[in-house]
Amino acid sequence: MDCFITGTAGFIGFHLAKLLLEQGHTVHGYDGITDYYDVRLKHARHDLLRQYPQFTATEAMLEDDAALQAAVATAQPSAIVHLAAQAGVRYSIEHPRAYIDANIIGSFNVMEAARRQQVAHLLMASTSSVYGANTEMPFDENQKCDMPMSFYAATKKANEAMAHSWAHIHGVPITLFRFFTVYGPWGRPDMALFKFTKAILDGQPIDVYNHGDMWRDFTYVEDLVRAIALLIDAVPPAAAGRNPAQAIEGDSLSPVAPWRVVNIGNSDKVRLLDFIDAIEQCLGQKAIRNHLPIQPGDVPASWADTQLLQRLTGYKPATGFQQGVQAFVRWYCEHHRP
Repeated sequence: MDCFITGTAGFIGFHLAKLLLEQGHTVHGYDGITDYYDVRLKHARHDLLRQYPQFTATEAMLEDDAALQAAVATAQPSAIVHLAAQAGVRYSIEHPRAYIDANIIGSFNVMEAARRQQVAHLLMASTSSVYGANTEMPFDENQKCDMPMSFYAATKKANEAMAHSWAHIHGVPITLFRFFTVYGPWGRPDMALFKFTKAILDGQPIDVYNHGDMWRDFTYVEDLVRAIALLIDAVPPAAAGRNPAQAIEGDSLSPVAPWRVVNIGNSDKVRLLDFIDAIEQCLGQKAIRNHLPIQPGDVPASWADTQLLQRLTGYKPATGFQQGVQAFVRWYCEHHRP
């Protein structure tokens, strides 16, 4: 399979590209290498991927439509996985325009490339943040998501709506997946696990929002990308000619388009304080905890219903957070400590 992945110098894109390359697939990456965080980490990820002979990459912005269209036309992929985005709930409060440029304009350019290339499947990253003010948990794909709590979530919800119209009008099969608190080796420095680990080792305090009364469905990155790889083959069927006998229980499949949305999570909510305890245990060092109120844009809890993912792929992410934290800490100490 020839796969085009946006965001291959990023955390999740790197892991997905690595998995597909190890499986023998051809991958063309596309990444803008922005300075949202240390670009040395991004270059290091790309350098590792370049060790595979079937990997090539274009370093350009999603907003550069000419560069993107040319890269996709050259790669001629059968599938596109769109992971590149401006991430971060809190960053979106101060820098909203970056989210319009990358997440709205950039995502439109990717959808147009998929239409022109007539790919067999376009997969796009969304986020559990789109569930916003919803309180009925675990979150399932058929719930309404009309109350995003951050501008980041709003742009991702817009992507879902844009993709549905694109699938309906142009017949491009599109799957969106909603991530739930991804973590693991090669993670971003702005992520809680990275920040907590660094601060504890440096003897600096960590900020614990909502006084630790936060619950998250922590999803190990290798579990996440395995689910994405399996979803590549789960192509949403066109509305015309569907066999009702083959309907999948709880499917989010659109009645008028080859479009669906799928949760990817561990289906197990974990208290933030227990997550911090696991980091302390791995480091053999206690954190200095600075308890603070909840931040604007944050939600107190998120928890995924992953039954649709299991029905589509037969796969259920299952790495426990203690095991995942241990893997991250081992990587961090190898790469970031003298």
